[in-house]
Amino acid sequence: MALFKKACAEFIGTFVLVFVACGVAAYTGGSAKLVATSLAFGLVIVAMAYSIGRVSGCHVNPAVSLGCLMDKRMSVKEFFVYIVAQILGGLLGAIAMFGVFHMAGITLAGNACNTATELTAGGIISALLTEIILTGIFVYVILNVTDEKSGNSKLAGIVIGLTLTLVHLIGINITGTSVNPARSIATAFGDLIFNGNTAALAQVWMFIVAPLVGAVVAALIYKGLNKEKAEKKEALETKTKKTK
Repeated sequence: MALFKKACAEFIGTFVLVFVACGVAAYTGGSAKLVATSLAFGLVIVAMAYSIGRVSGCHVNPAVSLGCLMDKRMSVKEFFVYIVAQILGGLLGAIAMFGVFHMAGITLAGNACNTATELTAGGIISALLTEIILTGIFVYVILNVTDEKSGNSKLAGIVIGLTLTLVHLIGINITGTSVNPARSIATAFGDLIFNGNTAALAQVWMFIVAPLVGAVVAALIYKGLNKEKAEKKEALETKTKKTK
């Protein structure tokens, strides 16, 4: 039952992320898109972190879940349940978002999908590197501020939301910024269903592979920098207990 509740929380969180943040990205055009979209993603994460965070940890992102799996904060079973819930929540969010705009007769400024600048070798490499770096930054921050021993739990949601805003500010004009496979899969299928566009779906593999690689890199760096410190602290605590 506990895992089911976590899955429901991840489903809801990813639905809200795609419906609201991707909705802003699709609706907003011109120079306003950069700031509006960046803030939308960041604010959604802050809102979800302080609502569903106490239930599931508010991953709403397979890359974040992968980072937590590598740091042994969740089991393999939980990992796959989270992934399924995130993808399904994102898909429903995209269908609802595109559907509402379609029914309202609103002409969208974009499709909220991530696309590489060009489908050339250079464009693909640029997109992959950008997504790996930005996801690495995002997941690394999350692993640090959500560490129970860091003492930052009360501020974690705000820090994570601001970090997501930050990576969007630099990444939107390069890749559209994904750092989240579930959201990219969702909008790619939503664009296909409602607009018949296949371009985003053809490129979605980049926004699955790169964020997952970035998460792995972030987890390895986190463990490398914190392992020795954690071991020393654990040894000191053990020694203190024995002396008592």
